[in-house]
Amino acid sequence: MRALLPDTSDSPAAVVLGETAEPQPAADEAVIAVEAFSVNRGETLQLDGALTRTWPGWRPGKDVAGRVVRAADDGGGPAVGTRVVGHPPAHGWAERVAVRTDALAELPDGVDTVTAAALPLAGITALRLLRAAGPVAGSSLLLTGASGGVGHYFTELAAASGAAVTAVSASAERGARLLELGATRLVTDVEKAQGPFDVVLESVGGGSLPLALARLAPGGLLIWFGQAARQPVTLDFFSFFGGPDEASIRHFDYTRSAKSYAQDLATLVRLVADGRLHPEIDEVRDWSRTSEAIADLRGRRVRGNAVLTLGTA
Repeated sequence: MRALLPDTSDSPAAVVLGETAEPQPAADEAVIAVEAFSVNRGETLQLDGALTRTWPGWRPGKDVAGRVVRAADDGGGPAVGTRVVGHPPAHGWAERVAVRTDALAELPDGVDTVTAAALPLAGITALRLLRAAGPVAGSSLLLTGASGGVGHYFTELAAASGAAVTAVSASAERGARLLELGATRLVTDVEKAQGPFDVVLESVGGGSLPLALARLAPGGLLIWFGQAARQPVTLDFFSFFGGPDEASIRHFDYTRSAKSYAQDLATLVRLVADGRLHPEIDEVRDWSRTSEAIADLRGRRVRGNAVLTLGTA
């Protein structure tokens, strides 16, 4: 079957279309004929890093939507022909992929595969971040790196839960949709954010985290869920005495949860179907143009998500 493979040559392409073996599913996995997939910024970093060198056979692909063509042998999960959205650990940028049934959710007629493909990683992360933030009704929240897929979902979910969200975006143009989704304020630099904030959600790293931390209310919580700047963070112990008294910093890993991916995907699908969650999809292209989408993500030219469809490549 055809799949997108990491490009290990010196060409500027991140991936190339090639041939690979058909998926061999475990007993608890269904095989999905992929109709659309989403590209996440984290996957573009993985293509740059050690996975392409140290894990032979690794291929990217965490967000897929399509149709079941082989049901799980253990009898669980959706039947053949069911439209689904899934979150495999890898290998989703292909014509077919095996996905555990506890990482699949059925799609109703009102949710198309392009919309569904944008849900898994970014949507699950946002939903779990909201839980990590605790009850947010009436709370003030600061969200850095807000113009990506996670930021759009989190802003809408948090605003609907009664939070006042200040979103940080590199430009007013990239962040405009966040205001439409319920953000109370948009700033283009974390230094312009007027705190204090009950909860800070930080995904940039580098110099952004100390600046965001300084705007935390006494006893507040900073949730660190990314380092998009790819720069390490330096914190000065003594700066806490003049800033966020008794603050807490929590490292967040979206893969750690009592709920399965299937449960959270079903929640996201229901919210979309009910018109209460609106995936922000900036680009929809044929999968033959995946390297272009990756370049746009790396260059921060994508607002929200980029989705690729499997047409004639």
